[in-house]
Amino acid sequence: MTEGAPIRVAVLDDYQRAAMGLADWASLGPEVAVDVFDRPVPRAEAAARLAPYAVLCLMRERMPLEAELVSALPNLRLVVFTGGRTHSLDVAALAAAGVTVCHTRTGEGGVATAELAFALILACARHLPAEFARMREGRWQESIGTVLDGRTLGLVGLGRIGSRMARIGAAFGMVPVAWSPNLTPERAAAGGAALVSRETLFRDSDVVSLHLVLGPSTRGIVGATEIGLMRPDAILINTARGPLIDEQALIAALRERRLRAAGLDVFDQEPLPPDHPLRGLPNAVLTPHLGYVTGATYRMFYEDTVEAIAAWRRGAPIRVVAPVVSA
Repeated sequence: MTEGAPIRVAVLDDYQRAAMGLADWASLGPEVAVDVFDRPVPRAEAAARLAPYAVLCLMRERMPLEAELVSALPNLRLVVFTGGRTHSLDVAALAAAGVTVCHTRTGEGGVATAELAFALILACARHLPAEFARMREGRWQESIGTVLDGRTLGLVGLGRIGSRMARIGAAFGMVPVAWSPNLTPERAAAGGAALVSRETLFRDSDVVSLHLVLGPSTRGIVGATEIGLMRPDAILINTARGPLIDEQALIAALRERRLRAAGLDVFDQEPLPPDHPLRGLPNAVLTPHLGYVTGATYRMFYEDTVEAIAAWRRGAPIRVVAPVVSA
């Protein structure tokens, strides 16, 4: 940065154009210039378009910052990402380049994501998107729905969101069961579900809902084998991360009607391309990664982002993410 030049701040991936109205960016002072990007920056253009900025404000994992891109951003001094964790930043490369990395608080994302997951369950069970469209076309009843009372809710992952799903499911009269790689019977019971084997969960559940963190051990954890265990009248829900599911195996199962429906809020590629095959499947109920997208969470995200920039400028950064040091 040139001495006396404005501190340039880029707010990336503000799809709803909400950032400027949800926090007091002017409080950073006239020497801070803020630009908002309301569309994704193509990876091929990222180095050129982001090179002028000293501060990058990232919405969750929408914009990866890998070592190659970090090396192409000579002015970068601070990265603030929303939420408590991300796997899309090379924190070690950023630290080596002298870039401070900070995060925000998590907001009400866990509650909101569980509520959306259950909305997707209801939408699939009662064919709501198709019936919404038929009503607008002047048509009347054409589908036959399913009640959830007495059905088995299979939860793959029983952490904060999975446990909330168990409580919501129980309130609907569902029977929650759960599996994850390290889940114990005691932890399952504390989370409101009975521990079952992986095979049993996929074979016997009327609804399977995913609530795992994406990592090397969980990528593709729901593949052709797991989908093949599910009954043709079962519903698969994913509000966690797209790559937990083998997308091609899911598309094939939906096309061949080997699954009743899938309710998906997350995808391998986001935003989902307009011509993606999932968009054309009538038994795929799709939402554009809305799980954590609520007014209260966004306000917290952007207020915390402004607070982090101000603290960094004072030389006392907050909620700093340190690189992991290998043993």
